[in-house]
Amino acid sequence: MKRETILARLEAQRVIPVLRLPEARVTLQAVDCLHEAGFRVFEITMTTPDAESLIATLARERPDSLVGAGTVVDVARAGACLAAGAAFVVTPYPVAGVAARCRAAGRVAFVGAFTPGEVAAATADGADVVKVFPASTGGPAHVAALASIFPGVRLCPTGGIDDARIAEYLQAGAAMVGAGSRLVDRDALARGDRRAVVANARRYLENGVKQ
Repeated sequence: MKRETILARLEAQRVIPVLRLPEARVTLQAVDCLHEAGFRVFEITMTTPDAESLIATLARERPDSLVGAGTVVDVARAGACLAAGAAFVVTPYPVAGVAARCRAAGRVAFVGAFTPGEVAAATADGADVVKVFPASTGGPAHVAALASIFPGVRLCPTGGIDDARIAEYLQAGAAMVGAGSRLVDRDALARGDRRAVVANARRYLENGVKQ
């Protein structure tokens, strides 16, 4: 799949689930629920046990979906994730060389940044998308300020975004948002209430599509 196609699919979904769960088994359950809710893009963080194996499993078993690697903090880990089938790699802050590694593999790089200087560095390094993290620290106003001085840069605020605020971030100039702990209802997942997990996730997706 071409980088341009990956980017188009990311922008079309607009809400990227960031899965930071304690077990691979629980993560697979969450992905199954999110898939039912309509999601076709998922980010698996490196804090998840056996993350690379999980990415490989999902890339193989969910051919209709894109699986990305999150919280990647070095080039070697990025390479391992790309080899496992990650369509995109996400860093929490600027990490030299990750964007180049992704580009060489024909995949997409999200580079983490918060300040204007970090955004400039990320774009200069070849980031396809700049992950504005933590989003909740500056809110939509911070995203709007960055968008005003970096026109054309794809911004993806992530961190502390609930479904009620998705519209604010998109209207502020975000190309997409990353949503983590609040998107997956962990309590409902733990008690086996699949309907509640799907309904909660679907609200996020619908709020993104409406914009």
